Amino acid sequence: MDYDLDRFDSRRSSVHATGGMVATSQPLAAQAGLSILQDGGNAFDAAVATAAALNVVEPTSTGLGGDVFALYRTADGDVGAMRACGGAPAEATIENVSASIRDHGNAADWYPEARGYAVDDASDEDALEMPFLGPHAVTVPGTARGWEATVEELGRKSLADVLEPAITYATEGYPVSEVISYYWQGGPRLFTDDHAREAYLFDDEAPDPGQVVTLERLGESMQRIAEEGADVVYEGEIAEAIAEEIQSQGGFMTVDDLAAFEPEFLDPVSTTYNGTEVYELPPNNQGLIALEALNIAEEIGAGEHDYDSPERIHAFAEAMKLAFVDGHHYITDPEYETVPPLASKAYARERASAIGDSPIQDPEVGVPTKAAEDADTVLLTVGDAEGNLVSYINSRFAGFGSGLVAGDTGIALQNRGASFSLDPDHPNSLEPGKRPFHTLVPAIAKFDEDDWAAFGVMGGYMQPQGHVQLISNLVDYGMGAQEALDAPRWRYREEGTLGVEERLPNQTGLVRKGHDVRILPPSLFGGAQLVRRTGDVLTGATEPRKDGQAVGF
Repeated sequence: MDYDLDRFDSRRSSVHATGGMVATSQPLAAQAGLSILQDGGNAFDAAVATAAALNVVEPTSTGLGGDVFALYRTADGDVGAMRACGGAPAEATIENVSASIRDHGNAADWYPEARGYAVDDASDEDALEMPFLGPHAVTVPGTARGWEATVEELGRKSLADVLEPAITYATEGYPVSEVISYYWQGGPRLFTDDHAREAYLFDDEAPDPGQVVTLERLGESMQRIAEEGADVVYEGEIAEAIAEEIQSQGGFMTVDDLAAFEPEFLDPVSTTYNGTEVYELPPNNQGLIALEALNIAEEIGAGEHDYDSPERIHAFAEAMKLAFVDGHHYITDPEYETVPPLASKAYARERASAIGDSPIQDPEVGVPTKAAEDADTVLLTVGDAEGNLVSYINSRFAGFGSGLVAGDTGIALQNRGASFSLDPDHPNSLEPGKRPFHTLVPAIAKFDEDDWAAFGVMGGYMQPQGHVQLISNLVDYGMGAQEALDAPRWRYREEGTLGVEERLPNQTGLVRKGHDVRILPPSLFGGAQLVRRTGDVLTGATEPRKDGQAVGF
């Protein structure tokens, strides 16, 4: 079945409720979270239930083999964050990984040019890059212990309770939605591994929209986690299957690497933008990029221009460009390198002086990995009647991740390690135990004492750009929730172009200013979700470019 996911003309409205609200990119997953709220769970229980359901109904973007992050405001008024992402294996040194790549060369299944990896001369050390797929791209997955920590520390239901809807979808079946079917079509090209093909293809094909599928192996693994807890993924039989899969392909992951992982609760980073406080995750995530861009945009008055004017987009895009230059150079695991205070107002004033009426030419953006620019994942936002709000992100990085599935577990393993550099002098260089630069950034905004929102915009390096545009739409231009998500978007590209949606007005004005404007399909402009709580009323909005739904009661 042919389906053009970039053709849509549906109208959506903001959803309002008082009992609870879930917004995410797949309707069945939204219903899973809503059912937990209606059964007495709070926003954190519902977030895990929704994330687990997305692992099943949107397996093209998320899963147990990836990482999970949260930014939240509790009913008591505390703002906090959770980070559950693992690092590189203990034996994954630059020397060991480089030697493995040289030994395999371009002839190995995991390293052909068609898979985003190329080396002109396998004997030339300078030519080596981290592979985008395969065993060396796999870092320790944080999802299972992240889910468990969320419900144990912040929820009130058991992990088994919140996994139940996902297990039911996996074992009893569900019909595949349209956008997800479109992305699933890449599976047959990706899966050279038999375990992956057996777990996620049906008669060796990806499913069509509306086709009912079951993911029995994944359902069995989730059932084991429900019965035995997350430790089975890190110290038990699932851990052994993960380590065996990676080592059989030439990687270095061990059960000891998995067992050593623990999620962490930490303080967010924040700034104010025109009176609104915006909270993001600190490094190793790219939240500082969004905060720096907001600070620069505020300094130059980007949000004071008419909404449809080319001057508005020029100002915001130039602020974004400078923030990318800094963030892509400095952001890494703070336990290995010091990250400068990129979110400071004083630093933004210095950087803003570089912005004029013409585009900054040839900035050294230096993306961690080019193949991640358009990577996609899932985001969900939840609010409950008590006042808890959470923005929750679960991802394997790019689609089905590394292309590896751990044995008979149905767990597809992430490729987040592709963001490492094999240059020992780069801040984001590969080191044992180190966590890579992470694109995932959930967010919280405080508009007033009794007016907060959980939000995010998924899609590789679109994420901080989406945060900036969404916040500006709400703060500078007074848009409603769904209107702010529906508005046409732009994005600065690594090669120096300015991508825009076709419906964005005054594109010729941007060209006259000197921008290299390219019209891109809507699917490349991210996947936003938002739940806002104003007084006792919850308002939800969902990305019109996805299959998603905002539901409340």
